[in-house]
Amino acid sequence: MESWHLKLDNLQKQALGSTRSELAQTSIREVARRAGVSVGTVSNVLNRPDLVAEATRDRVRAAIEELGFVRNESARRLRQGPVDDPASAPRGRAFGVVVEDLTNPYATDVVRGAELALNEGGHDALWLTSDHSPEKERRCLELLEEQRAAGVLIIPVGMGEADIVRLRNAGMAVVLLDHAGRDICSAQVDHVAGGDIAAAHLLSLGHEDLAFVTGLPELQPIVERHNGAERTVSKAGGRDLICLTQDALSPTEGVAAARRLLDLIPVPTGVFCANDLLAIGVINELIRLGVRVPDDIAVIGYDDIELATSAAVPLTTIRQPRRELGWEAAELALAEIAEGDSHQHRQVVLTPELVVRESA
Repeated sequence: MESWHLKLDNLQKQALGSTRSELAQTSIREVARRAGVSVGTVSNVLNRPDLVAEATRDRVRAAIEELGFVRNESARRLRQGPVDDPASAPRGRAFGVVVEDLTNPYATDVVRGAELALNEGGHDALWLTSDHSPEKERRCLELLEEQRAAGVLIIPVGMGEADIVRLRNAGMAVVLLDHAGRDICSAQVDHVAGGDIAAAHLLSLGHEDLAFVTGLPELQPIVERHNGAERTVSKAGGRDLICLTQDALSPTEGVAAARRLLDLIPVPTGVFCANDLLAIGVINELIRLGVRVPDDIAVIGYDDIELATSAAVPLTTIRQPRRELGWEAAELALAEIAEGDSHQHRQVVLTPELVVRESA
């Protein structure tokens, strides 16, 4: 019963507005008392467990679990106070993973891959989204600096070299996701090759009039997909690749794109969409309008999200190794932290692959 009284006491203090540092100090004292050790020993178990004997670690961890203690990272850092040299200040266990849109299955898969690698290395992942906004991205980075995160893995929308320098000066590892950069680690997919593969597949099926459907914001990886497809069509000596740009990279905009495709003269018989969400919208609307897919119009997507098999016609697509991408980026970040000044920046490039289903 005593542990429940302690939990209730802590909850009451929170409700009454007790400060975060007071709550953390009281809680850690209770853990120390229950385990029969000093507060310093509990702190070492939380922050430097290798300094504590295994039997003592087990006793402290049992007390932590029994009391339901949750370490307050913010309070701990507030007690540390400001530091003269941020780069040499103690870093947290967490890495920020900043993507543009967590509602996109592609982004969540990338973050999942990164989280798996970080967890295996004894670190945590903080999921953050910029919502395609440079201003929100800046706030995310400032938050990670304030929290003294160990590093950041980021699909950038506005971050420049000055931001990278600032983060490094603060002691953080920085890795670009699905983008290349100078003097920085990066993990990306060869999207030019992906566009080439998609266009080549449509051409091999005998389609001569091809369209590329994209959406805003037109991100660099999507520009590269377009460039790869356009280059392949040009080399084949066929007609120009028609490009339709929608307001977003979503199924709803795919529906609108399908109607626009049918208004073109001649109507394209092969359609390459910048991502699977657009492609699913295109297929569903074409079917609704009585167009046969792939007999009248073949459609290829990009990403190979789980929903690709759930379209009205199962979607042929270009599979990105999404979780592998996140994993590789996390491995680069962990290496940068572990190797310190001896670290050599590396650029990892993964190759996408064609997944043939019924839509093409």
